Order: sequence, then C-alpha cells, then structure tokens
Amino acid sequence: MGTKTQPQLTKENERRIRANDKEFNTQFKYHNNYIKTSKYTLLTFLPFNLLEQFQRLANFYFLCLLVLQLIPAISSLTPVTTAIPLIGVLTLTAVKDAYDDIQRHLSDSQVNNRKSKTLRNGKLIEAKWSDVQVGDVIRLDNNQFVAADILLITTSEPNGLCFIETAELDGETNLKAKQCLTETIELGEQHDALWSFNGEIICERPNNLLNKFEGTLIWKNQRFALDNDKILLRGCVLRNTQWCYGVVVFAGVDTKLMQNSGKTQFKSTGVDRLLNFIIIGIVLFLISICAFFAVACAIWEGLIGQHFQLYLPWDHIIPKDMVASGATVIGLLVFFSYAIVLNTVVPISLYVSVEVIRFVQSFLINWDEEMYYARTNTYAKARTTTLNEELGQIQYIFSDKTGTLTQNIMTFNKCSINGRTYGDVIDLRTGELIEINEAVPSIDFSGNPHHESDFRWYDRTLLDAVRSDEEHTHIFFRLLALCHTVMAETVDGRLEYQAQSPDEAALVSAARNFGFVFRTRTPNSITIEVMGRLEEYELLHILDFNNVRKRMSVILRRGNAVVLYCKGADNVIYDRLHGGQEDLKARTQDHLNKFAGEGLRTLVLAERRLTEQYYNDWRMRQQEASLAMDSREQRLNAIYEEIESEMQLVGVTAIEDKLQDGVPKSIANLQNAGIKIWVLTGDKQETAINIGYSCQLLTDELADVFIVDGSSVEEVEKQLRQFKESIKIFNRFRPGTNEALNHLNSGSQMDPLSVTMTQTSAFMQETSSTPTPPPQIPPPAISVVTFRWDDKIKDNKGGPDSAECNDVFGDPEKSEDGRTPSSIVVDESTGFALVVNGHSLVHCLSPELESKFLDIASQCKAVICCRVTPLQKALVVELIKRAKNAVTLAIGDGANDVSMIKAAHIGVGISGQEGLQAVLSSDYAIAQFRYLERLLLVHGRWSYYRMCKFLRYFFYKNFAFTLCHCWYSLFCGFSAQTVFDPMFISVYNLFYTSLPVLALGVFEQDVSDKNSLEFPRLYTPGLKSELFNIREFIYSVLHGAFTSLILFLIPYGVYKDGVSQNGYILSDHMTLGAVVATILIVDNTAQVSLYTSYWTVVNHVTIWGSLIWYFVLDYFYNYVIGGPYVGSLTQAIKDLTFWVTMLITVVVLMAPVLAYKFYLLDVHPSLSDKIRQKSLKKIHSRASSDVRRTPSSRRGRRSVRSGYAFAHQEGFGRLITSGKIMHKLPQDFAFPLGLGTKKTQALHNNVSEGNNTSSTKPTANHHNNNNSNTNQNHSSMADITGGELNGGPNGGLGGGDRRATGETVRGSGGSSDLSPRAPCQDLDTINL
Repeated sequence: MGTKTQPQLTKENERRIRANDKEFNTQFKYHNNYIKTSKYTLLTFLPFNLLEQFQRLANFYFLCLLVLQLIPAISSLTPVTTAIPLIGVLTLTAVKDAYDDIQRHLSDSQVNNRKSKTLRNGKLIEAKWSDVQVGDVIRLDNNQFVAADILLITTSEPNGLCFIETAELDGETNLKAKQCLTETIELGEQHDALWSFNGEIICERPNNLLNKFEGTLIWKNQRFALDNDKILLRGCVLRNTQWCYGVVVFAGVDTKLMQNSGKTQFKSTGVDRLLNFIIIGIVLFLISICAFFAVACAIWEGLIGQHFQLYLPWDHIIPKDMVASGATVIGLLVFFSYAIVLNTVVPISLYVSVEVIRFVQSFLINWDEEMYYARTNTYAKARTTTLNEELGQIQYIFSDKTGTLTQNIMTFNKCSINGRTYGDVIDLRTGELIEINEAVPSIDFSGNPHHESDFRWYDRTLLDAVRSDEEHTHIFFRLLALCHTVMAETVDGRLEYQAQSPDEAALVSAARNFGFVFRTRTPNSITIEVMGRLEEYELLHILDFNNVRKRMSVILRRGNAVVLYCKGADNVIYDRLHGGQEDLKARTQDHLNKFAGEGLRTLVLAERRLTEQYYNDWRMRQQEASLAMDSREQRLNAIYEEIESEMQLVGVTAIEDKLQDGVPKSIANLQNAGIKIWVLTGDKQETAINIGYSCQLLTDELADVFIVDGSSVEEVEKQLRQFKESIKIFNRFRPGTNEALNHLNSGSQMDPLSVTMTQTSAFMQETSSTPTPPPQIPPPAISVVTFRWDDKIKDNKGGPDSAECNDVFGDPEKSEDGRTPSSIVVDESTGFALVVNGHSLVHCLSPELESKFLDIASQCKAVICCRVTPLQKALVVELIKRAKNAVTLAIGDGANDVSMIKAAHIGVGISGQEGLQAVLSSDYAIAQFRYLERLLLVHGRWSYYRMCKFLRYFFYKNFAFTLCHCWYSLFCGFSAQTVFDPMFISVYNLFYTSLPVLALGVFEQDVSDKNSLEFPRLYTPGLKSELFNIREFIYSVLHGAFTSLILFLIPYGVYKDGVSQNGYILSDHMTLGAVVATILIVDNTAQVSLYTSYWTVVNHVTIWGSLIWYFVLDYFYNYVIGGPYVGSLTQAIKDLTFWVTMLITVVVLMAPVLAYKFYLLDVHPSLSDKIRQKSLKKIHSRASSDVRRTPSSRRGRRSVRSGYAFAHQEGFGRLITSGKIMHKLPQDFAFPLGLGTKKTQALHNNVSEGNNTSSTKPTANHHNNNNSNTNQNHSSMADITGGELNGGPNGGLGGGDRRATGETVRGSGGSSDLSPRAPCQDLDTINL
C-alpha cells in the first residue's frame, strides 16, 4: 500500500525522471554519465596552455622584452638572448602540463569505459559507464561498483535488502544496509516486467549531501515516499548481495560523489607568490632606473653630446635642427635600451633553474628508501613537481582518521566477565603485569578447526575457563556469537564474515576463535557452533542500533526459552540493569575505567530471560506500535525501552582500534615542530576522541578538552563564548604571564622557591543562590599550579610552540619592563583541545560564528571535527586558508578526502585499502602516515632551505652582474653602452653560473636527515618564512649592489690611464670589460663556495668546473669563432696588474661576508649551527622518547569509554546524532576549568560531601588572595586538597617535595551527566 507522505518539493527545485523513457528525460537535458577531469584537448592545448603560461608575470615580461629587442633603433642586444630561454621555458612547461593532462585523460578513460549491464528494449546489454543515461534501469552484481546514483527497485535478498560498502564516499569499510520499496520487490529479475516499469520519480536537484535524499515515486497511481535508504550512490560497492536493479537518478557530474569532489585548483607555493611580488618590485625599480638614465642621457646630450656629433653622430631619425627635441628623443630611445640591457636583474633562467631544482627534488623524494613500505611494495611519490618547498612551510595539517591514522583493524584486546578481568598477562614470580609485545607468545588456537591464524590472545585463563564449561564465559561468548548483524559466507571452503562495522567483526571473530562460531543466518534464524555442536536459534527480533539508543539487542528462542541479548555503551546499559548486583556493577565499573584509561573501545553486555507469556504480550504491543500512523518512532522506542530493562550484567568487551605504526611518535614530532594538527573524520565522536588519545593528539597534560555539540546556533554560540572565557582566564593566570607574575610577587609570605596557587573555578555558574562577595581577582583557570625557580634553566631560542603561540599567549620571554624572566618555564604540553560535531560545525562555519570559532580553534593545540561530510572537510580547510593565511596540508586515503586534498595547499594521499581516489587527486602519495614526518621535516625542510638559499644567491649574483652597467653609465654619457661583451651577457646565466647554483639548490643541506628528525624545531624558520622574505631579498640586492660597485670601481681606477710594463696602454673599453667579467666569475665562485655547507662530488665539479669553463669558452669564442674581444683577456692576464687587481677586489668583497658569517656563528648561532658544529650541549627537542605509554604508567584518562562503532545510521532509517557523548561518567570530579560543565552545582555538592572533613581547614598558606568562601557554590580546591592529602605546611600538599614532583591531586566526589566535554579523572599540576 502506498503511503501518502510526500516530501515538500516545488517545481523550482524538483527533478522529474521517468524510468525507461528516454524521450521524456531528454527534454530536461540532464547530464550523462561521462566524467571529464582533464583540462585540454588536442585543439585547445596550445592556445589554452600558452594563455595560462603568460598569466605568469615573468613570462609576459620577457615576451614584452623580446618585442622590444626586435626594434633595431633601441636594441643593444640581439633578440636571441631572450628568445631562446623564453621558448625553452614555455616548451618545458608545456611538456610537463601535457604529460599531466594525458594522465588525467587515461584515468577518465578507464572510468568511462567500465562496463555496466543496462536494460535496453527489454534486453540486458553491456554498456559503457559513459553511455548510461538518467532513467536507465541497470543491474549490479556482487562486488561491483555502482555506476551512478540509482533508486533501488529490486534485489536478490529477502525483504528487498542489499548491502553496500561506502569506503569511497566516507572512508568506512563497514557494510551498510539498503532496502527497496516492498511494492517493487515483486519485479525480481523479470526483464519484461522491469522494462515495463514506468514509475515517475520526483526528487531534489543534485547536491552534495551524502546522508540525505528526498523524493517521491509515482507508480500505478500511487505515491511512495523515497529517502536515502533506497538510494545507492556512485562509488559504492555491492557486497553480500547476488544482484540488484535500480533506476538511474543522478549521472556523471550530478552524482553526489562528483558533487563532493571539489574543483581542481591551481596550486602555487608561497615562494612563487613572493617571487611574483618581488618581480613587480624589480620591474618598478627597473623602470625607475631607466627613467633616471633617460633623463640623464637627454641632459648630457643637450649639454655635451651635441658638440661631439662629428665623432658620435646622432641617428638619422633624430631631429638635428632643435637640440632640445633631439636630446629628448635620444633620452626616450635610451629608456628602452636600458630596459633591455638591465633585464638580467630578472633573468628568465631563474624560472628554468627553479623548475629544474623542483624536478630533481621530486626524484629525491621518490627514491627515498626510508619512505618505502615493503608490505605493499610502495614508494613515496611526488605527483607534482611544483610544490616541494611548500612542504617546509606547513602550519596546519588536516588529517582523516580511518585508514590514515588507524589501520581500520579492530582487535579483541581484553574483557571482563562476571566481575573478573581477562587479557592481562601476569608474571607469576613478581605478580606484576607483563607488557605485551612481539616477544610474548600468544595462545595456540589451532585445536579449533575454525580458528583464524592472525587472531592473537595472550591470557590463557580465559581459554581454560571456556574449556572447563564455566557458565558465565559461555554466556559471554554465546552473546557475542548471536547479538550482531554480521553476514557469513563461505569462500574457497573458508568461513568469512562481512560486518556492518569493524567492531562487530572483531567481537564475532573473538567468539569464533574461542569456540563459539557464527555459521549462518536466515531472515528468521541464526546458527552457531559451540565447541563442535550446532545450535540453531529462532530470531524473533532485532532491536537495531542508532546514535540515540547506543545499544543493540536481539530476541531469540531456542526450545521453550526466550532470551534477550543486548550490548551497548556502558552508561546506557547500566541504567537498564536490575537491582541486586551492586558488587558486580562496581567491579565491572573499575574494569571499564581501566580499559578506558588504556584507550580501548568498550561495550557492556547484558541479557534478560523472558517468559513466553511476557514476550507474546510485548510482541502484540510492538506490532501495534509499528503500524501506528502517528508518532510511530516514539512509540517503538518506548516499547524497546520496556523490554530492554531489568537486565543481568554479563561483562565488558575492550577492543583496540589499531593505529598505524609510528603514528603517536610522528604526531608528537610534528607538533614539536610547531605544526597544528586537525583531525577531520566522518566517524562518531566517541571513536574520534579515543583515537585522539591513542595517537597522543590529545594528552592528559592538556588543561581541558572542549566539546562543541550544540544543535542550534544559540547553543553553539553559548558554548564558544564559555570556552573563550575559560581560555582567557587560563591565559591570565598562565605561568609566565605578567598578571600571574605580578600576582605572585604581591605576596609577602611566599616561599621564593615554590609557590602554590589554589583557587576555585566556579565562574561558569550563571546564577548563584547565595550571593558571595566578589573575589579580588577572577579565579584562575587551573586549580593547582606549582612554580619552580631554577637558575640553571636557560633561555630557549628554539622558536614558538606553534605558528601562533606568541599571538595567543603573548611573548612569555618579556615582562612589562622588558626584562626576560628566564627563571620561569612554561610546560609546553599544556593547552587546550577542541572537539566539534558535524551538525555543530555547520553553525561554526556560518558567517556569524566563524570568527569566534576561529578564535578558539587557533588557541588550541589540537582540533578534532567528527561526523563531517567530505564537503565540510574542504570548507574547514578553506576557512583556515582564508582567515589565517596559513599554509595547509590535507592527508587522507579515501574518496571522501578528495575535496579536502584539493582544497589544501598540499594534498597527500595514502595508498591504502580504500582505493586510489585520494592518491589520484593528491600532490604527494605515501604508504603510511608516519612517512609524513619525514616528508615534511626532512624533504620539506631541505627543499625550502635549498630553494631559499638558491634564490638569495641567484639574486645576489645577478644584481652584482647587472648593476655594473649602471656604474659604467656614469662614464659613458648614459648611452646604454654595455661594459661586457654581448656574448658574455647572453651566456652568463646559462653557462658560467647556472650549474653551481643548481647544485646548491639540489644537494645543499645544513644538517643530516637524522638530525632533522631528532630536532623538529629546525622546521620553525619555514613556518615564519625566515629564510627568504622581503628583508632577505633586500639584503641580497644590497650585497649585489655593493659587489658591483667594488667590481667596477677598483679595476676602473687601476686601468684608467694605466700602462703595462711593456708600455702597452691598458685603458681601453674591451680590456676593462674582460677584467671586470673575469673578476666577477672568480667572485661568484668564491661566494658560492662560502654559501655551500654540504659538499658533494657534484658541487666540486660544477663550482670549479664552471670557473675553468669560463676561460675555455672565452678562448673558443674569441679565437675560434672570432669574437670582437679577441686578445683582450689574453693580454690582460699576462700582466701582474691583473692578478693584483683581482686579489685586492676579491679580498675586499669577501672580507665583510666572512666577518659577518663568523659574527653570527659566534654571537647568534642558529639551532642548525649548534647541531652542525657540535660545540654546544646537546639539545633535547622531544619531551619523551617513549611516546606511547604503557597502561601501568598512565594516569586517569579523560577519554570516552564508549566504543560503540556500529553502523552510523539507524538500521534503515536516517542518521540521528546525539547531543552528548556520555550521559553518566563515573569520575572523581570534573576539571574546574571547563565552562562546558552543565551541572556545576552537583559537582560542588559532591565534592563538598566527599570531603566533609576538610571544609574548615585554613587555606591562607596556599595563596595570599584565597578568601574564606566555604559555601557550596564556591568550594575551593584547597578544601579538596585538604581532605585528600595529609596536612602540610602548605595546605596539605605534603611539603615541598610533593610540590616539586607535581604529584596529581585528586578529589573523591562524582556526578553524572556533567559535561559535553571529554571528562577528566585527574587534575594535573604544571611544573615550572
């Protein structure tokens, strides 16, 4: 029966499609299924590519120069000097662009030529994907990709079900269920019936919302509501379903996958953008110089030149009757002549050299054996050659989670059954826990014929309990084998599972290995094998999971017994247990806390035995609710709540979501380098936070973890406002800030060696039932802060903790009077983290909240955005790019990461298990996340360092070369006469100085790769663009100008009116030009030798070879070809004057450079100088070498326990997200800093009750400003410490020793439903 429910679609935003009616659909001109990502065709390549290349300012500049050089009246150089390099650059770039586009064409062709079975004229034919049209009925077979977005109409499975994998869309490898309309199931595989199907679909227009679809099917005069559960999206893979048929709704660029792909953007580096700006400045400088020389030439010709026309006749085009007019015309022509002569300040060889350096650096990345992943035989690959140095300037990393940080492999790690924990291995001699590693032998399950060889378990006591038929362990594993939605199939005689989530697969796999094997299921039965005996259960009901229920139940019958098995989040299950099992609940709670502290994802298991009479009565009421026309969902939830109560606690499972190797270490190193890391994931909040702790993106040292989960603009704004206030108070009392120091210094009875501040953080209460006197200052954000004065502490010049550290906290190194309080050390691990839900992120990205969100996010060490769509990922990246003007990198492994990868400055794809979409859209491809550390800290830093050094030297040598003409102009009447041989000008950059500077740009390194990883602070200069900027450019220009002045004036002074020992006159133009050119080459050689820190064979060959090459080419050109300067250099070097002149000039040029270099090394050495010289004490840049701590050394964790990572949608319904992470969290007390706490009153009541013996203890010794506020609303942290620890001279902290060690102080209260933040169970003291 068709339902009358119909989505509200207007004609403006609706799309009408009729199945199997090409003529009807053609009138709307819908896109076909052809995909095109290439940019050019054979006809458009040349014009479009040239148009793109001439948009680069330098290319256009040289094109204009080439045109000027074609005019004989103003050209003092042959056009060949510009034409050959320009054509070479355009050709090289065109070849590279053509190669890239050919790759895109091949990729497009591969996709468009895939085969799809399409119904045409009642017959099923194989058609190309590109030929599929909107309205076509297509068939999909098992394990086949969906060709377009289709409406599911019939499947091979009962009840119209089919299962799909959406890894290409959202990165998740778990299966999701889809179900077609019951009315269309009857069509089956009957091609005639399918061809006659003429249903009309009215639906929404193409959009990028993956979890939303609204439409109506009109068929047989009835209307049927369509939603997202009846749509299969392009990019999905059909699994565990023999076949299905569907009608194409969206094709090609209209599909949701392509709508989320984002546009390919032209990417350029920050160095490129700076070069463009510098070139504009150079051109303006050039115009100014040319204008000055033009005016000077006109004046000289008018005053002096007119009297020498017999010797220097004016050209025939210059009017001779009027001197003023003639001089003006000469000056105008000289303007263009100088523009040509001085064009080498922006040599086109610069761009050729930059492209060559980048090209070679890309190969160095490709050849790096340290980034080779042997398991998949994958090397790192630079898929673009234009962005290498940008890798050395990354400020923000945006990372996917599933498959990028994690392996997306869940392992059954530990469990608790009937109040007893299993999974830990205990040393029988010492009674201590043994840390599990590869050396610890795992239990042999080979006695089980269905065991899995890769399953690992180390605690034999659990296997012994199962084999001894211990009742509770059998119930535990029987529940795991029965309560799930896993599908079983036999492949090559081997039982394999397809699960909706990796968690479910891990649990069913664990039961299988312990002898409880799930064998098969039908729509109304489940068969398992228990210790070799088959057991068949009648499946009565599946009460499915959703994000509100946070649990899943099955109701089964075997014989006369009816039982309900349930598993879910701990807070949800605990609320539904029957009374009388308090001791079991308490012990299990301790185990939950322990597992959560180790970063494991936990589920609580429970059962309920039902009587036949009760079940039959409940089933009737459930059927009534399921048929209700109004409030059906609410009524069903109430029915489910009724039966999922009074349950018996069975146990707890603890699953580890395995991280990729080296992820915590890599993240710690990248953060130490000053890079901020954001995780953008489609996974749910609990999972994302747990992974955040596992990979140490979130740590226990963080002052607080803020969670934004508001569902409306007002709620989100309120949360952001509260968090901002919390940060403000933390900053005010942050150790090292002026206010905290002044506040401390105001105390008259403080111990100068250690001062403890204790205050209350109850500022988050909006109202107070008992008015209290306002404190003298606002309470600090952190409750216990220990200051340590130590004269041995040295000032750290390593740079800020992050790119914006000083902006956020102010400069901690300077106080108001300008002095540096070097005796205070701020723990850099403290700070904040922010967790944002997808539905809240929509509001955060809105214009009204964007600035507030950015303000808070930029002050957090880590940000996690969960439940985000692919387009939201791109929007977050775009926001940071636009608002923070920061260099961004996005890394992911699935099609859901493509838009983010395209949006970032640098896109990195991981060639993982989710296809190659991310890699094909990326700029760099690596096999594991840990290689990102080396890619940035080694190759990125080296590339940036090399490019900056190359540019500084390149501009120096070209200004030193070009400005010689300017000084010569003062002696040649500003006539645009060149001081050098025209051939020397043409080949100076090409032959004489190109190879040494190329070797510098390719092989230079200040420290080794090992040191680059060991000292991540070396990366900091790239974050601030310190190695090449406007200041460094001006320095290079001034250095070049000084060099050119010395180069010209000393030889000019020596050779003017000079006579050799043999009586030859030395003061001729050609001799002067040859001498200056030779000294210039020698100086370039000396300077590049001084610039080079890392000498290789190539450096030696190119540097000394170029010097020899100059003399060889000069001889060849002048003597073999017959150049005009023949004999000039030969005669000059025969005379002692030349050698003395060269020695004096080079010494004068090199002495200041050497002096300045030694001054920097001695007085202001950089970190790389210290490391390279190894003359100073070794600097420890890492906080800890053991990044991942063992459970025994961990403190209480703030991570959320629930690891319920089942399918993200409600069975076959729409995704419903919850507003909170957890509703009940056992904990000592909430950290008083966070303003997200909702029940502050309950918190302080519990704290007061738990410490009733301490409320009267004096706290004067804690702080000079600690008032005696002892009411419930303002119970101070001093009360907690007084009750928790023994009394001491400083308020019960146990003396100076305990303060010095920064021992954790704990309260003893507890409260439920406390906060949308991640809870904390410890209060960290900050040691300074």
